[in-house]
Amino acid sequence: MGLKTYGTMAVDWENRVDFDRLRRERLARARALLQKSEMGALLCFDMNNVRYITATHIGTWAQDKNSRFTLLPQNDEPILWDFGSAARHHQLNCPWLGERSRAGIPLLRGAMSPEMGRAENVARKIKVELEKRKLQHEPLGVDIIEPPILFALQKEGIKIVDGQQIMSDARVIKTQDEITLLNMSAMMVDAAYDELYRAMKPGMSENQAVGLVSKVLYDLGSEYVEAVNAISGERCNPHPHVFSDRVLRPGDPVYYDILHSYMGYRTCYYRCFTIGYASHAMVDAYKRCREYLDAAIELIRPGRTTAQVASVWPRAQEFGFPDEEAAFALQFGHGVGLAIWEKPVISRLVSLEHAHELKPGMVFALETFWPSTDGWSAARIEEEIVVTETGHEVITRFPAEELLVAGAHYHTVNGPLPTTRESEAAPSQRVLEMVEAGAKTEGVGVR
Repeated sequence: MGLKTYGTMAVDWENRVDFDRLRRERLARARALLQKSEMGALLCFDMNNVRYITATHIGTWAQDKNSRFTLLPQNDEPILWDFGSAARHHQLNCPWLGERSRAGIPLLRGAMSPEMGRAENVARKIKVELEKRKLQHEPLGVDIIEPPILFALQKEGIKIVDGQQIMSDARVIKTQDEITLLNMSAMMVDAAYDELYRAMKPGMSENQAVGLVSKVLYDLGSEYVEAVNAISGERCNPHPHVFSDRVLRPGDPVYYDILHSYMGYRTCYYRCFTIGYASHAMVDAYKRCREYLDAAIELIRPGRTTAQVASVWPRAQEFGFPDEEAAFALQFGHGVGLAIWEKPVISRLVSLEHAHELKPGMVFALETFWPSTDGWSAARIEEEIVVTETGHEVITRFPAEELLVAGAHYHTVNGPLPTTRESEAAPSQRVLEMVEAGAKTEGVGVR
């Protein structure tokens, strides 16, 4: 265990996360890739890219609104246009930005209608800054953009190119402080799973489990619980990727994916349980699911490739799907950072023909799925991995080597019920004799 887990406060008596270093190193990575590119500047609307470049955040309510944007010119400092008074707040509290934090409102995903001229206003803001630096004739890289703003920039004579890959590449290798924050984010989910495991029992609903997990995470300092996918019973197969109000029952399988953010850094962290007891089919499914995951983890070290990892996973047809696109994300790997899905992506859909080398500093999640032979239950497990100089380290620590049974407290006059059993037990010899005797006595045949 080479990675450290700190408390969430800043203190004077030990070095913890160095946020000044975090800001400097992230910006330096984006700048270095921009300098190697054909682009004169990079324009970002993606909230995660804006945070990576400017180290600013205005709350998760803005995550899906395209309400803020930043321009990173070649050989210069980033400029941020933000939502109303947030720009003034940054001027007062973010000295690394100062007067380069400005008010600027785009279209708010179409809420500002075309005649209001917001697209043209954004385009003019960008052109002015490019002209000051004599970059107006150089390609402008853009990550995500609303079509009216794209058209307005083009009308100003600016050539638009794909800038998303620069930011994706910048974020592949995590800095020391990013890895620490990802480890601490996973620590919070460890605690949430512990509370959840103690609470699960028949009568608890999926949405109650979501509420419990969310409270634990927010109490520990999470800034954003993005999702808690709670999937139980017959909903496990096929995987619906969303929780419901279904109530847990004895013998149910249940798996969860907990996605939250600490200081911007996410988790994607599945665990699988059964309630009270588990069927033999579920035990077998879990074992196979775990074996596919462990085989992938065993391959994680510098110099290996995403193709080698994907090669140990089953083909889609082996677990009931017609092709890899239909089975996408069931046997899956993906980078984790300021976003849930970052590079590298590991999947039989793309990795066998488009392999990427694993390098120290990558952090990603590996997740596997396997359906039970009963046709309705299934296992789902996930671990988060840091690629180290010599191999790897798993940062998701809630136990998952074997299937855990929650709420196992059923006792009979002969002792506790076994935790591996079927919901409908096979008839005893005495029961078979009774059936046969009844048939003879009443003269009715039984098969």
